Amino acid sequence: MKDYEHVVVWLDYFNKTLPRDKGRKLSKEKCIFDPSLNELIEAAKAAGLELTESNDKVRFPKRPYVRSGYIVLPKDSPKTKILNKISEKLVSKRAKQSK
Repeated sequence: MKDYEHVVVWLDYFNKTLPRDKGRKLSKEKCIFDPSLNELIEAAKAAGLELTESNDKVRFPKRPYVRSGYIVLPKDSPKTKILNKISEKLVSKRAKQSK
């Protein structure tokens, strides 16, 4: 049964190497190369979001041949706003690491 209280955020939403038809949800400027689940969890916490659940042994439906991962967050705002908050933190953290 669908859970309307939570939102699922997949790693593939933020993968810069994927085209949109394979699961990327944001523009390439808001994405990073090959994000990890730990980076996603840290970015969500830094954005002030509270994690409910995470799983790294699952496969994204549009890429069933590659292991991915997801986190589950309470839905307090629209999904696009949640994704944008997380992407800001992911991109800024990666920019600091590359320096």
